[in-house]
Amino acid sequence: MKAPDLSNPSHENELNENLEAKDNVADSHETENLKEDNVSEATSESKQGSDAEDNSDSASEKDSELQKEPDYTLMEKGELKNRLALLLENESLSAIKEKVEAIKLNFYKKHKEEVEAAKQKFLADGGVEDEFDFGTDELEGQVREMLQKFKEKKSELNRNVEQEKEENLKKKYQIIEDIKELVNRKEAFDKTFHEFRVLQKKWHEIGMVPQQALKNLWDNYHHHVENFYDYIKINKELRDLDLKKNMTSKIKLCEEAEKLLDEPSVVKAFNTLQKYHEQWREIGPVPREDKEKLWARFKEATTIINRKHQEYYEGLKSEQKNNLAKKTVLCEKAEEIANRAIGSHKEWNSSSKEIIDLQKEWRTIGFAPKKDNNRIYQRFRAACDLYFDRKRDFYMALKEKLNVNLEKKKELCAIAESLQDSQDWKVTTDKLIAIQKEWKNIGPVPRKVSEDLWVRFRAACDKFFNNKSEHFDNADAGQVENLKLKETLIEKVKAFELGEDNDSNLNALRQFQKEWSNIGHVPYKKKDKVQEAFRKAINGLYDRMNMDSDNKEVQKFKSKIDTFLTMSNSEDKIIVERNKIVNKIRQLESDIALWENNVGFFSSSKNSNVVSEIQEKIERGKQNLAILNEKLKVIDGLVS
Repeated sequence: MKAPDLSNPSHENELNENLEAKDNVADSHETENLKEDNVSEATSESKQGSDAEDNSDSASEKDSELQKEPDYTLMEKGELKNRLALLLENESLSAIKEKVEAIKLNFYKKHKEEVEAAKQKFLADGGVEDEFDFGTDELEGQVREMLQKFKEKKSELNRNVEQEKEENLKKKYQIIEDIKELVNRKEAFDKTFHEFRVLQKKWHEIGMVPQQALKNLWDNYHHHVENFYDYIKINKELRDLDLKKNMTSKIKLCEEAEKLLDEPSVVKAFNTLQKYHEQWREIGPVPREDKEKLWARFKEATTIINRKHQEYYEGLKSEQKNNLAKKTVLCEKAEEIANRAIGSHKEWNSSSKEIIDLQKEWRTIGFAPKKDNNRIYQRFRAACDLYFDRKRDFYMALKEKLNVNLEKKKELCAIAESLQDSQDWKVTTDKLIAIQKEWKNIGPVPRKVSEDLWVRFRAACDKFFNNKSEHFDNADAGQVENLKLKETLIEKVKAFELGEDNDSNLNALRQFQKEWSNIGHVPYKKKDKVQEAFRKAINGLYDRMNMDSDNKEVQKFKSKIDTFLTMSNSEDKIIVERNKIVNKIRQLESDIALWENNVGFFSSSKNSNVVSEIQEKIERGKQNLAILNEKLKVIDGLVS
């Protein structure tokens, strides 16, 4: 990069041709020309090395920022939301623009993937695409709200900056008007000149103005400053004092510029030098005898800094080419891993470590040339995205399979738990052995629930088999003894003598039934035989009791239900018995209605026998219907 040519200060020679009263104004033109030379040369530098320019001071700053910032591509939606909130809360809007855009890009990419995955699952489950509704995503709503607030604040900031520039422009034009007004004053010179200095100070303290108004503003300012000096014809003594003050300020600038020669950051030194050139322009003229020497001193430091700046960017270009070569190698490695055939959890863990190591190495390398930097980054990013997309697809498929297995094993747990209290030892044993085999053939489930699920299944199985073991350990002695007690009770029932009072007889029969229920289980092979013998003995007593047949039938039914209550599956037996009675009632009601209709049909017939037979059917039907309703009341009385 070519350093600015400041060796011929022709603009300063012009000052010698001006009147002494116009020296201050002329020197302001001198410093403006100086700034234009420096800026035009710096612009030429930026055209010759725009790639390096973009990676100058911002290169080191951005590289440092990348070290501190997390990799947004590896963060979950919740982490991205939290990071965005942290940035908006703790950093200025201008400093986080690129970070916010990166977070927004990565967040909505992940959100889109979630929506697409949900949609595909919806379609796979038989849904219609037009009916798909992802629903409300709370995280997405929070991020959208924060982005909107960021956008509004940024717009407000820009409006405020532009408004401030317009206000500054008005203030500076007002200062020009105030300088114009000084020409018409009649106060003492020293007071007028003091006011002029105050206005100059205010001028330099005012901030930026709109760029398009800058040239016209300075032209007006210089013109009226020159008019002021011409008008008041500043006296020589005060002017010399002002020139010496300006010289002190410019010497200070020379010293500051010379300190920049020891600044380790070439870019920082160059940028600071541009500010010193701005200040040089603002200071004003110095005594003529010191102008050339002072300017030469300032120019010497400028030339050295510019040369270092040029050499720095030439070296930076070479370094960036090396960075490009290193990043190309990383891209090739990432692409090989991304396209590698991987089929197991262990292989994915291993390859993920390789990819993460490549990403860490990438962050240590630095920028490639500008024309290649974005392209090489996109290539590396594409390879990493391909890898993690394939990994996500693998684990989504694996997760789906694990979830299917989970549902199957939950169903087996429910079956085992429904059987754990069963006393149908043979049938239940066969069922549990079958589902244990099925459990082994299902395959793995998600690791976080695997152990709990197995404990649940094993507990249900163990409970049944422990009960079974305990039952059969005690069955022989206990059940044989129960059999003897029930056989004794049967003989007792057979020997019972009925009395004249039916209520006393019924109480005695119910007491026999209660005693039978309290005895307990007998050996399985003897169960049906001894039960039938007891029922036969009880029914024999009912048959011998002096009561109408309908009442006997109801009482026998009560005894039958009492027997059901002693069985392990009593509820099922009672439900079946009730359903039978309800069906019989409905059928009998239908038959009675039909018979009554037939009576009306045959009433005009001469065959009186037919009518009589139908009426007998109706009477028997109503009698049976009453008995069935009484039996239904017996069962429903248990439920209530």
